[in-house]
Amino acid sequence: MTLRASVTQVAIDVLGLIKTRLELFALEAAGKKARLARLLGLVLAAWLFLTLAILVLSILVGLYFWPTESRYVALALLAALYGGIGVVLLLMVRHLLLNGPAPFSATVVELGQDIEMMAAGSHRQAGAARSGSF
Repeated sequence: MTLRASVTQVAIDVLGLIKTRLELFALEAAGKKARLARLLGLVLAAWLFLTLAILVLSILVGLYFWPTESRYVALALLAALYGGIGVVLLLMVRHLLLNGPAPFSATVVELGQDIEMMAAGSHRQAGAARSGSF
């Protein structure tokens, strides 16, 4: 096999490898997109109904305590409770964002294996060339 044919074959193999990895990336991206869209829809629906529930509960508590002297205390407690819940939820979101799985991890793993395989192949070829030249 000539040098030109070898280089051409290596280029074809590398391009085939890149094509396969890009297809894997595209599949993972499509899966992430569908999952994210569904998750976002569910979160928005839950947020809407929880907001309505909290609004009605707040009005109910306010109306219940309005004729008494402790109406301001009740409203302050509600505000503190909602603020505390909001802080806890923000901390949970921060934790999930910082500690969540890396996107496209399967693609990264496959690319790492490809690099290792190519490095091992080049070391074997270099060793064979050295041993054959003596």
